[in-house]
Amino acid sequence: MVGVDNIKLQVDDPALDFSKARDLAKGKAGERCNDPMLLSWHNGKTGEFYPRFECGSGDKPPWIVFAEARGGNLTIDINDGEYIFIYLKL
Repeated sequence: MVGVDNIKLQVDDPALDFSKARDLAKGKAGERCNDPMLLSWHNGKTGEFYPRFECGSGDKPPWIVFAEARGGNLTIDINDGEYIFIYLKL
């Protein structure tokens, strides 16, 4: 996404799950701003994403369209797409 702060994290933890990844992303986002708002996420292991509805033309995944439409400006990408979290820096 254009104009977005993109952070890539490599986590070497075989027990890494969604909950741990979310906590890591929240901590990293908190280093970039005082009050980050999580807008959307994608779990590359399972294919799950939030929000769970379709929006946009279909050229991009709906969770990205949703975050872009709401000003998402911080992306935390853990393990090359294994988990992706998009925040709004407030």
